[in-house]
Amino acid sequence: MPPLARQHESSLSPQEGEEDGGVRSLTTESRKGAAPRVAITTAASRVFALAGGLLLAGLIALPLIASRSLLQDLVFIFYMLTLAQFWNLLAGYTGLVSVGQQTFVGLGGYLLFALTVMADLDPLLAIPLSGLVAAAFAVPTAFVVFRLHGAYFAVGTWVVAEVYRLGFAQVKPLGGGTGTSLPPEVTNAIFGIDWIKVTLGLRTPAARDILTYWIALAIAAGSVLAIYLVLRSRRGLALAAIRDQATAASSIGIDIFRTKLWIYILTAAGTGMVGALIYLQKARISPDAAFSVLDWTADVIFIVVIGGIGTLEGPIAGVVIFYLMQTYLAGFGSWYLILLGALAIVTMLFAPKGLWGHFSHRFGIVLFPVQRRVAVPAEP
Repeated sequence: MPPLARQHESSLSPQEGEEDGGVRSLTTESRKGAAPRVAITTAASRVFALAGGLLLAGLIALPLIASRSLLQDLVFIFYMLTLAQFWNLLAGYTGLVSVGQQTFVGLGGYLLFALTVMADLDPLLAIPLSGLVAAAFAVPTAFVVFRLHGAYFAVGTWVVAEVYRLGFAQVKPLGGGTGTSLPPEVTNAIFGIDWIKVTLGLRTPAARDILTYWIALAIAAGSVLAIYLVLRSRRGLALAAIRDQATAASSIGIDIFRTKLWIYILTAAGTGMVGALIYLQKARISPDAAFSVLDWTADVIFIVVIGGIGTLEGPIAGVVIFYLMQTYLAGFGSWYLILLGALAIVTMLFAPKGLWGHFSHRFGIVLFPVQRRVAVPAEP
């Protein structure tokens, strides 16, 4: 056998113990006729998919037994998780580290008020429309901030958010600089509230909390699923290539600007919908609150950094940690912020991939796999 043939043969030699959930790496069997295929899922991800489906069903039914305070806490967790997932998609997978995502939170909130109060639309319809309009605003915004790179891009997005804040402070029909509130006829007449009141025998405030909870759950679950499908698609491969080495990605034909623009618009749409939901629940908005960098970007960055940037599991772990710290430590005043900062510093020093990233790397567990590997079905 020629040397090159022997070398090629040895590179395909079987390795013991490389089976995973009925899928074996490319081995001798593949050379004997078994067709190799591209595998993405793992045994852990299949178990998690089943458990996640059961958990989602339980969360849908939870309002039947849960208190209003618990539902309100879960709404907070769901919208912070969604904001974190979209920021993670932008920074962790595309390399666009934005400090101005409060732009689209504020836009979504103000668009909800405009569509419900001024255009007399039902809030259920106004929420997705707010996301679409926020996405439309993202196009000219992107053409401005995409001229900047690295730290300049981060600062530029923050400046754009301040421009939007100052702009909405001049809109008198929406309260100007002091803000405005949603009238009761808007918050109490959302489509579905009457059905919940009749079915569960509840008063309007409790029925509104349940409906808000279901909307938040739908947006959170739908966002995680949508981002996962994007990362598993060809566009997800392009994102990984751009993040790792933009010059090399461009050399193989990936349109970097178009890909980044598409993700920026998608992120704006999702963040705008979340902003609309947040201020539907709060029922009051002001420019300083809606475009707050601390509430809607700094906290989100903390969640992603602590959980693990560049993973779908990281924001889930991070939002749980953030909620627990906020619930049990917020009463300590400034010490709460010091502890948040200390945890972030310790994590970046000793677990730069985040707590979930460190755990996943150590134990090899991935719940949302997106990497592809060549494999063949194991023989029975």
